[in-house]
Amino acid sequence: MKMLSAGFLAGFVGVGTSCNHVIDEEFLQKHFLEMTDEEKQRVVRRLEEKYLREYGKTAHVSTGAAKPKTLWGYGLDLSRCIGCRRCVYACVRENNNSRYKPQLHWIRVIRLKKGNLINLENAEHYYNPETVPEEDFIYMPVQCQHCENPPCVKVCPVHATWKEPDGLVVVDYNWCIGCRYCIAACPYKGRVFNWTRPNIPKEELNPAMHYLGNRPRIKNVVDKCTFCIQRVRSGRYPACVEACPTGTRKFGNLLDKNSEIRYLIENKRVFRLKEDLNTEPKFYYFFSL
Repeated sequence: MKMLSAGFLAGFVGVGTSCNHVIDEEFLQKHFLEMTDEEKQRVVRRLEEKYLREYGKTAHVSTGAAKPKTLWGYGLDLSRCIGCRRCVYACVRENNNSRYKPQLHWIRVIRLKKGNLINLENAEHYYNPETVPEEDFIYMPVQCQHCENPPCVKVCPVHATWKEPDGLVVVDYNWCIGCRYCIAACPYKGRVFNWTRPNIPKEELNPAMHYLGNRPRIKNVVDKCTFCIQRVRSGRYPACVEACPTGTRKFGNLLDKNSEIRYLIENKRVFRLKEDLNTEPKFYYFFSL
């Protein structure tokens, strides 16, 4: 396990020995929540140098903290979604997801026959996006629900995933041991496993990153939607919200009484997926028409 191995290697090699260069600094670094600001900046500098070597781009890796009095929430208007999947590919580009072998998506769009919304067993994940929208179907995008009581966090044996003060469920990729307990625990299939290092064309790398978000992930770790932490903590909408051509997706601060997301929750007939599990998702579905 990572904690034992790091401690063992540090003690075995010792400080000031000629073997120090063989220790992988990335492997030995602390859990993100235990790092000082100075240690975070040292890690960030190392990552930015690494990305410059690998991709030929100057990256900026943020470690920006949650804003006070903020609890992010998401709304999705199922009467407007046309199943075009532009959100899926905008997410891939923004979050430096693998483009091929394998292609990893954080958002799934499922097709349902009208009248069978609750019957997810008959949902289709694979349909022709060139034929949408289809008269007899509706489309439901599904991604990480950023639960208030996330089951994925409870099962992680090394505390590599946790809920931030602004409600975002995040992962410290350097601490993840790839056991995939979180994948099994998530009732929304909101997590994916990196079987390889992300395959990203150099010219397509997004250099605006967050340590807990869209930096290129390590092989054999789990990752997931973060509501574009690198964007929302700098005052921007998630990429999927901006990419949607029909205004289906809504996003905002649940603690702000004047926000659009609060208006929707208080004035529309909203529902959340699998509410009976007491996960308390911060992702709300509704119909406006």
